[in-house]
Amino acid sequence: MTDLGPLNYFLGINATRTSSGLFLSQKQYATEIIAPADMTSCHPCRTPVEPGAKLTAHGPLVKDPTLYRSLVGALQYFTFTRPDISYAVQQIFLFMHDPREQHMHALKRILRYIQGTTDLGLQLYASSPTTLVAYFDADWAGCPTTRRSTSGYCVFLSNNLLSWSSKRQVTPSRSSAEAEYRGVANVVAETCWIRNLLCELHCPLSSATLVCRDNVSSVYLSTNPVQHQRTKNIEIDIHFVCDLVAQG
Repeated sequence: MTDLGPLNYFLGINATRTSSGLFLSQKQYATEIIAPADMTSCHPCRTPVEPGAKLTAHGPLVKDPTLYRSLVGALQYFTFTRPDISYAVQQIFLFMHDPREQHMHALKRILRYIQGTTDLGLQLYASSPTTLVAYFDADWAGCPTTRRSTSGYCVFLSNNLLSWSSKRQVTPSRSSAEAEYRGVANVVAETCWIRNLLCELHCPLSSATLVCRDNVSSVYLSTNPVQHQRTKNIEIDIHFVCDLVAQG
């Protein structure tokens, strides 16, 4: 092994040590993404996606599908330090196999957002791991083509954002409670994996994991798995989460 000294750049990620911890960014990589799209002089925008915009599988085909796939793949790697664009990138990634002009417009909006936010990154604070908190939400039947729901979560270990995800669910949900609970099961499984990893690193957590969500039905089902018509097909997820809630 070779000691290369303090970490400052690795696989396109800049690491800057500050008085509060470590700041990870991909500013140089951002310019390398924007250049192939010929948007180095574009006007920045404030958000990575238009509010309320929904992508469909219809419309004219893009002129260069290879460029589209290359840019989307590059943006996926860019989300390693930019969780703020995870949802937007996940949406355009769904149409890699058959990109349309509306998908290219959505991609260019993400690039315009990156153009104005190249200095953003992920701040990791020097603190002892004491609490694990997860925030979750789901967009019930948000996809206009398949009517599947999109669920997303982020997990904080003390003050540090440790894990995040934005993913379309595998099957459609017949109610908002079902969509929420499918996503809750995913984030609970993620927090269990993190807790087990911390135990292996000899840093076990003494307090229970807190999962924050805004759906009353899913909260009630976590403590009282009453089975009725709209939750029959998510019994496994219900019992999985309920068992862990009962164990604290």
